[in-house]
Amino acid sequence: MALLWVVLCCTFCSVLGRRIISVTYDDSNKAFSVHEGSADNAVAVASFENAVNKTGWSYLEVHTSDKISDEAQAYAAGLAEGVISREMIAMHWHNTYLGYCKKPLTGFCKKLQRYFDDNLQWVSEQIRQHADSDPYWHQIQLFLDQMSGLVDGFHNKHGKRDLSKYQIDVTDISFMQVGGDVEDLAQALDGADHHRNHQSIHGNKRVVGSGHCSSLIKLLAGNKDLYVAQDTWTGYNGMLRVLKKYDFGYHVLPAKGSSLIPGRVSTFSSFPGGLMSGDDFYTISTGLVTIETTIGNSNATLWSHIKTHDSVLEGLRNMVANRLATSGKDWCDTFSKFNSGTYNNEWMVVDYTKFKAGKKLGSGVLWVLDQIPGMIVARDLTSLLVKQGYFPSYNSPHFPEVYNASGWRESEKKFGDWFNYDLTPRARIFRRDQVKVKDVDSMTRLMRYNDFTHDPLSRCNCTPPYSGENAISARCDLNPASGKYPFGALGHRNHGGVDMKLTTSGLVTSLEFIAIGGPTYDNLPPFQWTKSDFKDVPHVGQPDLWKFSPIIHKWKRRI
Repeated sequence: MALLWVVLCCTFCSVLGRRIISVTYDDSNKAFSVHEGSADNAVAVASFENAVNKTGWSYLEVHTSDKISDEAQAYAAGLAEGVISREMIAMHWHNTYLGYCKKPLTGFCKKLQRYFDDNLQWVSEQIRQHADSDPYWHQIQLFLDQMSGLVDGFHNKHGKRDLSKYQIDVTDISFMQVGGDVEDLAQALDGADHHRNHQSIHGNKRVVGSGHCSSLIKLLAGNKDLYVAQDTWTGYNGMLRVLKKYDFGYHVLPAKGSSLIPGRVSTFSSFPGGLMSGDDFYTISTGLVTIETTIGNSNATLWSHIKTHDSVLEGLRNMVANRLATSGKDWCDTFSKFNSGTYNNEWMVVDYTKFKAGKKLGSGVLWVLDQIPGMIVARDLTSLLVKQGYFPSYNSPHFPEVYNASGWRESEKKFGDWFNYDLTPRARIFRRDQVKVKDVDSMTRLMRYNDFTHDPLSRCNCTPPYSGENAISARCDLNPASGKYPFGALGHRNHGGVDMKLTTSGLVTSLEFIAIGGPTYDNLPPFQWTKSDFKDVPHVGQPDLWKFSPIIHKWKRRI
């Protein structure tokens, strides 16, 4: 990562203004070139603007030409992103991944690298055998081609591509594609030793009950509108965020004359260098919106289901489903193939093509999927959405068979109602307050809600008797460091809700959504690095004060 230090030396301050670059391809010698501005014969065109100090976000768009081979498009898309956002990728790496694994690899990192090597060897063999005839493996290949281009672009390796071997290197930026998977691989490969000896990706020890996201799907009275919203929960050093649009001219199969993929265009919240959302929050040109919250797995016996063969990492599977699926059921069926048992989440798929304002909802509007090692359960829950008027998600599996198998029942017996699906604080707050949602403003207030020192539902058997974790958007930094808490999730730590994304039936037609960057400050003081006791946590490139208003980013039709 020698280039990383060169980049960081130049970029501790913000990169200002919008930049556009193009990637062209010379088919005669299989070589790529990068140019400033928008070229007429470009395979890929990318624009990037770092506005994090103005809005809390940066913005990236990548468009490719469907006149060029899919493989060239994918590599060029990654190359363009790696070049144009190199500085921010370096800052994010410094803040979150740097030092997680170092060469020479030892211990857990050696096990982790071996896992990725063996898994990609199996995946590459499936691509070799099936990519020409199976849309699933064709899209897996394109994701890995894009990843290869991203790594080359970041390292300023322009020219001929080398796709002879796909690689995830635990000491380089390809590793950023699998951060969610690593959370579970750490337990599967290293068990209790990992908890004692290794930090998580975002610099915190993994703690009992730690949450990652809050999500809410809200059907307004009279079916006037359907809202989909999500808050990401993570360490504050991960707050360099990017809103992205990918418009890729990929085909269902590589053969000439094959149709374009259904999910050609997607917009999503992400992070520098991430080829998927990671949050996850996507609006897609098929009319689907896909989101998730992390449910994890606490049943150690299930880790035996994690294998390097017959397994595709979670982020790759969700991107393939986003690109190929045309309905909620289709998405769940596609995602369920080759369950890796890593980055175990509850996915919600909303099909806006089946929603008409003021009309009765039919089937297929909402599909929900729970994944743990060795088990995926997916069902159409539109009828439940209609009955309740809302569907919440907050890190606990919805389906009882997944709840019981993944260890949540045992945690409930040990720690009480906090681990109960219906009685955990976020479930009770959503149930109490979702009736107040009448419009976008009230939905936004609910998704940013945290009044933990006053709300009785935020109380716990703690000293003092409440926790900033017990809210829709967590603020664990505000829990007193001197407090006493029954388990780690409720304590004082570098962790909280770091954003909010919300789309509606009107916004989704343009693949737009409302976004707010940074921890909630509605009833609380805004987060400020210089006033926190986490000053030593890496946060290169971030604003000091996180107090930003909602924005709706307007995407370009073409660059």
